[in-house]
Amino acid sequence: MAISEDTFFLDPGFEGTLQKQIQSLVAEGILSGRFRPGEKLPSSRRLAAHLEISRITVTLAYTELLADDYIIARGRSGYYVSDTAPQPRITQAAGKHTDTVDWDRVIGTRYTEGRQLEKPSDWNRYRYPFIYGQTDPSLFDHANWRLCALQALGLRNFEAMTADYFERDDPKLVEFIARHSLPRRGILAGPDEILVTLGAQNALWLASEVLLKSGRKAVIESPCYPGLAGILTLNGCQVEAVDVDQGGLPVSAIPTGADVVFATPSHHCPTSVTMPLERRRALLKRAAEDDFLVVEDDYEFEMSFLTPPSPALKSLDKEGRVIHIGSFSKSLFPGLRLGYMVGSRAFIREARALRATVLRHPPGHVQRTAATFMSLGHYDALIKRTATAFGKRRRLMAEAIRENNLEIAGGGDGGSSFWMKVPEGLDTGALAMRLRDDSVLIEAGAPFFPKENPPNGYYRLAYSSIPESRISEGIRRIATAIQEARP
Repeated sequence: MAISEDTFFLDPGFEGTLQKQIQSLVAEGILSGRFRPGEKLPSSRRLAAHLEISRITVTLAYTELLADDYIIARGRSGYYVSDTAPQPRITQAAGKHTDTVDWDRVIGTRYTEGRQLEKPSDWNRYRYPFIYGQTDPSLFDHANWRLCALQALGLRNFEAMTADYFERDDPKLVEFIARHSLPRRGILAGPDEILVTLGAQNALWLASEVLLKSGRKAVIESPCYPGLAGILTLNGCQVEAVDVDQGGLPVSAIPTGADVVFATPSHHCPTSVTMPLERRRALLKRAAEDDFLVVEDDYEFEMSFLTPPSPALKSLDKEGRVIHIGSFSKSLFPGLRLGYMVGSRAFIREARALRATVLRHPPGHVQRTAATFMSLGHYDALIKRTATAFGKRRRLMAEAIRENNLEIAGGGDGGSSFWMKVPEGLDTGALAMRLRDDSVLIEAGAPFFPKENPPNGYYRLAYSSIPESRISEGIRRIATAIQEARP
């Protein structure tokens, strides 16, 4: 790799000769880690022309750097950063600049104060990763995804890859959602009632921004997806949380005066319980009586492998009160960041305009790759393969949980996790940190509770990315850690 002469600038305030300044620029680049061993430096002629100085000045500077082993000369090829140059001292280089801004004063809105789920970036190095939402490479169809990506990058799809859709989306992806994904949920919708989003979280943000503002009331489940609680807190609306039971959100507990109710009927997050059909109808009846809207996060509906999936809330909606949110990021892989929302034309029109002001549209080549992968049948094959594997893992985990006398606090007709509870007096946050030393990852439950002083006795065990052969031993280690932590 060659270092461009455009990265060099002379400082009029530099105390010293031009030759010393050139030496300093190169040495600082190496010591800061910007210039790496083996990279080619600009020729003395090009650098001199760029800086508008004498070539001999640059040559003398390079000569000094050669003597100090910062750079080497390779025949007629030019100058390169030496493999034995002094090691970068990044902390020292960064310390040369002093940040004098009072950030506590100038930051207008704080986005770091919400409760967040903590997952180590090296989670796949742990032998027993019971964490949610990570892709199992043994299940994903790498070969066909790669072929679809190459096809999306081909000349035939050049416009789909490069065009600025502005407010629109890839018509092939929208067609697949309208003709395949939604009918499986009992939903019929036209292209102007569908909006592609950057995953479900982006869809939740768009819905909250369009439907809510200061003075309006949002009702959410407790526990719930932590990202939703953070979104609504920043929105400035009034938020009330309702405790879920074994049927999900209890309709009778919804407070009066609600403007928007957020629910996860398919598999509640994080307990995985499924809302019964009778309760879904009761929720829609209450929405009509009290004149509120429902945002349905169709969380993990593809993973209803124990019983057939119930009709989506949107499919039962006769008044246009339900905003339906789906995600391919959970069923394909989280890094895809691709989802969709379905609603009445008036709502989608506003959500589309809001999306256009902040990100215009999800990348065209990503939409086309996903559309190609789905239209060729690879997506359905992946869902079937994943459901089969998850069903087996769930049975193995349920058996191990039972054998080790652990307590399940919630569970539905599938999903990819168990919602667990520890004996009174134990803190799952501390338990999670202790288990990391034993190569076990679990998710402490406190971040899922939107209320103040959340309970610390819950945790989530997911089986989306742990091999079957390690489930039993991982559960045994959790049980041992809980027993040892008992007061």
